[in-house]
Amino acid sequence: MNKLLSATCLAACSSALALGLTVSSASANEWPTDDIRLVVPYAPGGTTDVLSRRVADLLQQELDTNVVVENRPGAGSTVGTGRLARGGRDADHTILMASPGHTIGAAIYPDLSYDPVDDFVFLQNMIDIPNVMVVPADSPYENVIEFVEAAKEQNMTFSHSGVGSSIHMSGELFKTLTETNMTAVPFAGSGAALPALLGGDVDVSFENMPTVLSHIRSGDLRALAVTSAERSEYLPDVPTLSEVGEHNLDQFITTAWFGLIAHSSFPEEAQSVMQEALANVMEREEFLDFAEQLGAEPGQVSGDAFKQFIVEEVERWDGVAQQAGISQ
Repeated sequence: MNKLLSATCLAACSSALALGLTVSSASANEWPTDDIRLVVPYAPGGTTDVLSRRVADLLQQELDTNVVVENRPGAGSTVGTGRLARGGRDADHTILMASPGHTIGAAIYPDLSYDPVDDFVFLQNMIDIPNVMVVPADSPYENVIEFVEAAKEQNMTFSHSGVGSSIHMSGELFKTLTETNMTAVPFAGSGAALPALLGGDVDVSFENMPTVLSHIRSGDLRALAVTSAERSEYLPDVPTLSEVGEHNLDQFITTAWFGLIAHSSFPEEAQSVMQEALANVMEREEFLDFAEQLGAEPGQVSGDAFKQFIVEEVERWDGVAQQAGISQ
């Protein structure tokens, strides 16, 4: 009887121990254990902010936890990114929506307090938006070759939304590759730059697709080329700059990309959970419809591939900034 009781107790204790280990293991592996903070390193209302809020809503549904958007603008995204780079006790539940400012900032701010590659982990590139080389509707230039040939003989002006923006750097890259005479004309954002372009006060711009798409379709602007590797499905008749085949433009491929990053201490388990959730988000109809409204393509890289993309972008913009003499 005692032997039977002992055996029964042993079995029960073993089961309880196994159950306890299972519960403890599950508890140890559960992430997130708190609200997730999604930092937007720009002011409310722009593409980065609007995208972040849409992603936050969908991510919240995927992870069944609160995803709180926090705007921390300043110095071309380097203020909010710098705070993330410092880490801290909430770094394991904080992500940031990075964009070209992340790689351009490293080129134009020599005293940057963080390394744009080594201080972060790269989760998922969410969308890519091509820039569009556009001229006013009454411009005499019907294609890129005509524009380049004219710009070699006379000074042209190009508008941009601020020093170090992807629009500004695209213009500088074009100027460098084609060896043309072009003067950058800065504005306080694309909203201020657009009227000058529509009114013919500047000769050309390399604007983000969402800003100019409706004006191209209405005939108020003429699209000469897109800056992506392939033609955009939203402007299928407009060639890429790399298609031009002359003036070194086969090297001109750039997009306004937007992707989620975290501090280098972000736990591996959190990275796995987040990447799986983001992959699900990017397959949802709500996300795909939103990307289409922006004239964007869903991002193609995550993890190590996303990191390598960042490395190459940092090198590219550093070269452009040095040649153009841009620094802040």
